[in-house]
Amino acid sequence: MPRDQIDAVVGEWREQLPDVVGPSMELGKRVHRLAGRLQEAVRDETAALGLTPAEFDVLSALRRAGPPYALKPSELAAGLLLTSGGISNVLRRLQQGGLIERAADAADARVAWVRLSERGVATAERIVRAVTAAQARLFAPVPEALVAEAADRLRELLIALGDIAKEEE
Repeated sequence: MPRDQIDAVVGEWREQLPDVVGPSMELGKRVHRLAGRLQEAVRDETAALGLTPAEFDVLSALRRAGPPYALKPSELAAGLLLTSGGISNVLRRLQQGGLIERAADAADARVAWVRLSERGVATAERIVRAVTAAQARLFAPVPEALVAEAADRLRELLIALGDIAKEEE
């Protein structure tokens, strides 16, 4: 079997600190490297549309929510692992760009909603398609069955680590 760059790194650690080498190190390094490749693809596509990865995350979360494409800022922040300050900055930029609208809840003025504008819906769909296509290009040299198996195994690992969907808790 051919060796990847992580094999070389692990081999060096095996010589220097053999007690730190194991499957968890190899998995961690490979997941980190793969995440970097995926993040690079996202950055390239979002930059081409004048967006940041955080703006992409907000637009895609709102679009994924379905009509009326609205969520509370706190829901966005929690779902995207952003601080309240971080989400505020992203929302301000998206609002200035005409991609989102903010509105108070008709029943409770203390509650604010973030909603995709008509332009925001179209932009969200365009960027989600672009990012998905970039990910498909990244994995194109890999047999589809291997990609599916890797996704299934990673799901098993995440579930074993307690990363369970809310509706299943």
